[in-house]
Amino acid sequence: MNATAPLPPASGTVPNYLIWSIIVTVLAFFMCCVSCLSFPAIATGIVAIVFGTKVNTLLNQGDLVAARNASKNAKIWAWVTSGILIAATLFSLIWLATVGTEGYMEQIQQLQQQIENSN
Repeated sequence: MNATAPLPPASGTVPNYLIWSIIVTVLAFFMCCVSCLSFPAIATGIVAIVFGTKVNTLLNQGDLVAARNASKNAKIWAWVTSGILIAATLFSLIWLATVGTEGYMEQIQQLQQQIENSN
């Protein structure tokens, strides 16, 4: 009998979606400066990054099934983050086109007055 241990799969066999996850998370962070609607995308982006980093770790451990599952989850969360980011961007552009910069400044002043009155 020839019993040999199976070789771990190559790290390139399962995509980790790490670059995509990092890019959309950083974009969501910067988009928060314009619109707080993209704030949930930061959380979902972090989840995508965590799953993306698990892929290589699991591949190095030789667990191909778990690596594929982590890859699938990273892809799902990267898509969710991208969707939130796109929706927040579109909403912000539509809002800016309809309200304009003067309307934006009015709403900011109203918000500041509400904060001052609550103190």
